[in-house]
Amino acid sequence: MFLRPLGAVFLAIGLVACGASDPGPVAGETRVFRADGGDVTIPKTPQRVVATGYAVPALIEAGAPLVGISLFARSVPMMSAADKATYDGLTKIAGETAAETDYEKIALAKPDLIVIGVPQPVLKDIDLARLTAIAPVAAIGPTVPDAWRTLSQRQSDAAGRAEDFGKAKTAYEQRAAELKTKYAEVLRGKKFAHVGGYGQVAKGSFMREYDKSWGTNIAQDIGVTYPGQPKHPGEGSAAVAEQVSIELLPDEFKDADVITYTLEPDGSVGPAVQFVLDSPLWKSLPAVKAGRAIGVRYTQAATYETALQTLGALDEALAPLRDAQ
Repeated sequence: MFLRPLGAVFLAIGLVACGASDPGPVAGETRVFRADGGDVTIPKTPQRVVATGYAVPALIEAGAPLVGISLFARSVPMMSAADKATYDGLTKIAGETAAETDYEKIALAKPDLIVIGVPQPVLKDIDLARLTAIAPVAAIGPTVPDAWRTLSQRQSDAAGRAEDFGKAKTAYEQRAAELKTKYAEVLRGKKFAHVGGYGQVAKGSFMREYDKSWGTNIAQDIGVTYPGQPKHPGEGSAAVAEQVSIELLPDEFKDADVITYTLEPDGSVGPAVQFVLDSPLWKSLPAVKAGRAIGVRYTQAATYETALQTLGALDEALAPLRDAQ
């Protein structure tokens, strides 16, 4: 049972006495929500939310009533100053991995909803029964990279912030439409290829990403296409990206009109990409010789607000191609 201060009780009585027609949400109201593992009963209007994984940036941006979050370092460089301050100020109830969940800290936060934003296979590292004993748990985790759109929408909806999510989505779609028109002539008929930021350098491999992958899916919204698919498609990101031996670089990218590659959020080149750029084979590629190899920042975006930054980075990266026409 939750107790409210007497002042709040008197205020509520006063509103009723004054004939308020819309008293707002009733404490304790619930609804059935479809989470990854099936239907779960959650508060209709959550007041104290704990978030982990990909739910962290989504719910910070949506203004959810967070009382605890896991670490999620990959999103921090893309956060606004206000969101970064919120992230820094919230109690950390878990590390970067699901196995680092601190159940005692979660219990002390007294949440009325826990939103778990990790992939289904990772749920095995979480004691869901222990969490469910603390508060209702909505597991809403990523599947394939481009699913962040529906993922963040469902997470925001669970936390009662669907309206705030809609505003960010609209702003993103408007900007994407503008850029799609702006670069229509530049992109028409051109085949792109992408070097991702998670190549296995120790094994002499680079990461090639196709449509719907991390480094490509936002560019697709403005008309860029990355044809092809992994030779041995797997599940999740393995369905849209693969590790390729550096010796095969010329064969892989010989038909690419333009090559994009992932930059770190600060604009620097990460080790996995630098490995490719330093290769003599890279310098022999037709697109590189023609000056059509471009780095793109913020390809790690997984919310509409951060993806707006990716659109800005794409605009900056593609501008020289447009100017050269």
